[in-house]
Amino acid sequence: MLAVDLENVAVDFPIYGAESRSLKKRLLGRRIGAHVSYGTRHTVTVHALRGVSLRLRRGDRVGLVGPNGAGKSTLLRTIAGVYEPVRGQVRVAGRVTTLFSLKLGMEGDATGLENIRICGLAAGLTRQEIERRTADIAEFTELGDYLDLPLFCYSAGMKARLAFAISTAAQPEILLMDEWIGAGDAAFLEKVNARLHALLDDVGILVLASHNERLIARVCNRVVRLEGGSVTDDRPAGAGREVPAAS
Repeated sequence: MLAVDLENVAVDFPIYGAESRSLKKRLLGRRIGAHVSYGTRHTVTVHALRGVSLRLRRGDRVGLVGPNGAGKSTLLRTIAGVYEPVRGQVRVAGRVTTLFSLKLGMEGDATGLENIRICGLAAGLTRQEIERRTADIAEFTELGDYLDLPLFCYSAGMKARLAFAISTAAQPEILLMDEWIGAGDAAFLEKVNARLHALLDDVGILVLASHNERLIARVCNRVVRLEGGSVTDDRPAGAGREVPAAS
């Protein structure tokens, strides 16, 4: 059974060597929406998540909303296992696929085809699975012979095409997205949107962090609002009022 369970999860980021008495840093913490505590030895701790509890099951399409610094990206990365909670528990049943920074893990000196293998292995695919998907990835990118050239020969748009095709080659069970992806020119963007919607049709659990209210309303069936690292609202999308505005 696919499941994501967070129980009273807290994530802190200590910053060493900071001036604990700085008025500027106190105001900064307030402006970005994070909770900040000040130590006695020039230390600052950003409390990115504070007692977050969530229960996600198959069929959930969750939109994370809230102001900058509310903890949306931190929550996604905590579910993915990138960040370790200082308190609470995170339990995930199912294969997690992340669409955060598309180009993360790509090697500039490796060819496009080599990057398909490198990133596929990093994503947990077997060599056989990568081989079966390589032709589809190559066709989707429309890069042709460029796939035999090292990545440093690519334009930014070409890198984005390759990275997106690799990241979406396998059908995820649990998909975590930090904003909707727009990669390439207008024609290619149509392919991107079609592929993303095809993924969403079959994905078991989706968690999407976005400031785009219309997007959240279109693709999500549940809205979770974060403020200051805490969940302040959790309800069905469109229940009773508009999607909470991201300030």
